[in-house]
Amino acid sequence: MPKIKTHSGAKKRFKLSKNGKVIRAHANKRHILNKKTTKRKRGLRQNVVADKTNVAQVKRLIPYK
Repeated sequence: MPKIKTHSGAKKRFKLSKNGKVIRAHANKRHILNKKTTKRKRGLRQNVVADKTNVAQVKRLIPYK
């Protein structure tokens, strides 16, 4: 059985925790930061667990992580 190719975009955006949960970064932290409050920007720095509806698809994209 041949190896499965890892999706290049997904490997940069997601990683798996020790328990197998998919970790992702928040969106909306790239530009137009003047109008966002400091509290909001600080919250966007944190990583979060991906929604359960997307987990199966993401794990398929990064099979060897």
